[in-house]
Amino acid sequence: MPNWHCVCTSYSSVINAILIEYASLRLAIDQLLRIGSIHSALHRKNLAAAGPEKFTVEFIQKQVEEFNIGKRHLANMMGEDPENFAQEDIDRSIAYLFPSGLFEKRARPLMKHPEEIFPRQRAVQWGEDGRPFHFLFYTGKQSYYSLMHEIYAKIQSLERQQDRLRAKGLLASDTNSLGSSRWIIKEELEGIVMETVTDHDYQRFLQLMERLAGLPQAGAEGGWVLRFRQQLEAQASRQAVAALQADAQGRAFSTAEGRRKTSNSSVVLRDGGSGRATVNGSELLSYFPVFQDREQVMFPLQFAGVLGRLDVEAEVSGGGRSSQAGAVRLAISRALLGFLSEREVENMRQAGLLTPDPRVRERDKPGQEGARRKFTWKKR
Repeated sequence: MPNWHCVCTSYSSVINAILIEYASLRLAIDQLLRIGSIHSALHRKNLAAAGPEKFTVEFIQKQVEEFNIGKRHLANMMGEDPENFAQEDIDRSIAYLFPSGLFEKRARPLMKHPEEIFPRQRAVQWGEDGRPFHFLFYTGKQSYYSLMHEIYAKIQSLERQQDRLRAKGLLASDTNSLGSSRWIIKEELEGIVMETVTDHDYQRFLQLMERLAGLPQAGAEGGWVLRFRQQLEAQASRQAVAALQADAQGRAFSTAEGRRKTSNSSVVLRDGGSGRATVNGSELLSYFPVFQDREQVMFPLQFAGVLGRLDVEAEVSGGGRSSQAGAVRLAISRALLGFLSEREVENMRQAGLLTPDPRVRERDKPGQEGARRKFTWKKR
C-alpha cells in the first residue's frame, strides 16, 4: 500500500511552491499595471505647473524601491540573474508575458524606471506661509516670462554698450557666428522652462533671440545664446561614398544599387567612355521608349556635368517602366559619388537625387472601387 502520509506531504510541498510562484507573479503583475496606469496619466502636459509639488523626493525613492522589487520578481520568473537584468531584458520579458496587439503604445504594458516616467519637477515656488517667491508667479508662466525679461535685459545692456562705443568712434562689428545650428523648437523650450508655451509665445521668444543675436556686440553673449541652439549634423558627411575601382583595361568604375516601389536596380558607371547607356543589355532608347523615363534616368549625369563621359550599364527587375526608371536614377546618383567632390555631392543631396522616393501605390479600400475612387451612388 502507498504511504499516504508521504504522498500528502509531497502534494502539499508542490502546492506551496505553486502558491509562492503565483504570489510573485501577482506582485509583478500589480507592479506593471500600477506603473502602466501612472505612465498613461503622465502623458498630459505640464503636470508640475499647477498646484504644489506632486512628486516629492520621498515619493520617487519609494517608486524606485518598488521598481527594483518588481524587476527582481520578473527576473526570477524568466529564470535570469536579477543583478544583470537590464531594461532591454525587462522590455523583452514584458512583450513575452503580456503580448499586445494594441496600436496605441501608451495602452501597452510598460515597466520603466521611475526617473523615466515621472516628469522633472520645478523647485518649490512659495514659502511655508504660501506666499510666492517671484513677482511673476501670478502670470502663470513664471519661468517663461523670467527668461523673456532676461533676454530683453541683455539686449538693453548691449545697446547701451554700443552707444558708448559709437560715441567714442570705437564701434566695430563683432561677428557672432552661430555656425551650423538652429533655434530650439517649441517642445524643447517647454522642456527648459517646464511650462506650456503657446505658438505666439514661441514666436515672441524667437523674435527677441534673433534681435539679440543680430546686435554687433552679440559675441559677448555668444555662450549664453548657444544654450538655445541645437547643432545640425552635416548631411553630406553621413553619405557613404565607395572608393573607385579599376577594371582590366585600367578604367575607373563604380557600382551602386537603387530601389523604387518594387523595382530593384544595379548600375555600373565606367569612366572614359562615350556616354553609352544600356539597360538589361538593350539600348536606353529601346528599353525606355517614353521620353520622360529616359529623362529621369539621365538627369543625374546631366546635373553633375558628366553626360557623355561615363558609360552606364544598368540591370533592373520588378515593377513597371516608371518605377524602374526611378530605381535606375537612384542607383546612378549613388554610383556618381565616387567621381565627384564633396561640394558636388552636397549639391546632389540638396537637389534630392540621393533621397529614395518613399511613395508606393495606395491599397484598395473595402466598400469602394479603389484606393480613393467610390462606387457611383444610386438612389434606387
